[in-house]
Amino acid sequence: MSLSRRHIIKRGAAFSLGFAGLHTFFRSSRTLASVLDDDAPRVFPVGYGPLLPDPKKILDLPAGFRYSIISRRGGIMSDGLFVPGQPDAMAAFPGPRPDTTIIVRNHELPPDLNKWSAFGEDLRLLSKVDPVRIYDIGGGKLPSCGGTTTILYNTKEQKIEKEFLSLAGTINNCAGGAMPWGAWLSCEEDVTNPDLLPETDSKFKPCEKMHGYCFEVPASAAIEVTIPRPIKAMGRFRHEACAMDPRTGVVYQTEDREDGLIYRYLPRNKTNLHEGGTLQALAVKDRPSLDTSNHKGDPTVLRSAKLAVRWIDLEEIDSPKDDLRRRGFANGAACFARNEGMWYGNEAVYFAATMGGFKQKGQLWKYIPSEFEGTAKESDAPGLLELFVEPDDGSIIENADNVTVSPWGDLIVCEDEVDPGDDINHLLGVTPDGEVYKFARNALSKTEFAGATFSPDGSTLFVNLQGSGVTLAITGPWRNSLPKA
Repeated sequence: MSLSRRHIIKRGAAFSLGFAGLHTFFRSSRTLASVLDDDAPRVFPVGYGPLLPDPKKILDLPAGFRYSIISRRGGIMSDGLFVPGQPDAMAAFPGPRPDTTIIVRNHELPPDLNKWSAFGEDLRLLSKVDPVRIYDIGGGKLPSCGGTTTILYNTKEQKIEKEFLSLAGTINNCAGGAMPWGAWLSCEEDVTNPDLLPETDSKFKPCEKMHGYCFEVPASAAIEVTIPRPIKAMGRFRHEACAMDPRTGVVYQTEDREDGLIYRYLPRNKTNLHEGGTLQALAVKDRPSLDTSNHKGDPTVLRSAKLAVRWIDLEEIDSPKDDLRRRGFANGAACFARNEGMWYGNEAVYFAATMGGFKQKGQLWKYIPSEFEGTAKESDAPGLLELFVEPDDGSIIENADNVTVSPWGDLIVCEDEVDPGDDINHLLGVTPDGEVYKFARNALSKTEFAGATFSPDGSTLFVNLQGSGVTLAITGPWRNSLPKA
């Protein structure tokens, strides 16, 4: 290998070694040498070992781990409705008894995909739900099909005790966030405005109400569809995920657009988001209207250590024009390349920009809130934004989507490969030291992983294979400290 060739590869590795955080990479020459030098001692990423082929061709896992399919699209739930399709983000909460867990699960369904709705393709089960509990019933003929289902799961016996519809009549419920008082915020990744829909021969429109909101769903084991109330003070845009810092009550939000913003909501009442508050957008100090995508390979963004942040107040947050992000960017907010999953853990907020990076393989970001977050003293010690990973290498991370923080502090990352390639999606682990390992591989289909979340007792990891319409429970020898493979 020529010296010039080695230099080029080293530069490439600096951009692709993974979630170590760029600061970790640049001080880790030993790890770099082990990757590049044929005669260097091999240093492998931490993890649970190689993935073993599943004889059933559903999920490849390391030795000692096992899975079960606990829910499948089209099955009959406890309320007599069908299990909806397109399961997406989820969160798990303590159940009413020891060894029980409540899972609230999103369904990313558009308004007209009746064949995968809870009511059936011909809507024959629609009458089983009180219309007041369906947000947008579409004249009683074309109800919006998205929403949430709730599962009561027994982790000791590893089986479902109940499963039922818990939010109805919304659109494209993609992600959301767990609230510390025991509720799930389900977010609409949709901004349908019925006034802008084309005229049809039918007197019924697929939507009669404005969409683009967050809805609160109680983590309850009682079989009931919640009365849907959009939290309009959290803004109208293509919501993806959100996360609350339990110390401050601030709720952070992502927006799934190629030029999406990061928002935060300062509620007047930390346990009742419906009482209103202030919506703001993240901006980088001294770098107004920063494009963080790195699509042009901007090294000043890539190699920045921690960027000091300021927050911009937003106006007309319920605008019917779907222009909130554009107005925010024009006023100095930073934009990101398709913000998706978000989770609070390790005293920070992690989020994924699925299409970020020069090769658009995705980025993972970390926001460290100020010790004075959301107060007048915040400018004295601002929050910090850190680019943790921009791999530009699909063999490391391919378009990170949903994320969660495990009980031992590792991130679990769901892949959603965007471009045609090997069409293999993984669940990845990322240690606090920034080392990436593959934990699972979708052997059933080319569909994305979605909704990774751990039971409160730490025994079970729940995850969806979205396009296949299945929800899995994974158990095995979880441990707090992972040895070298």
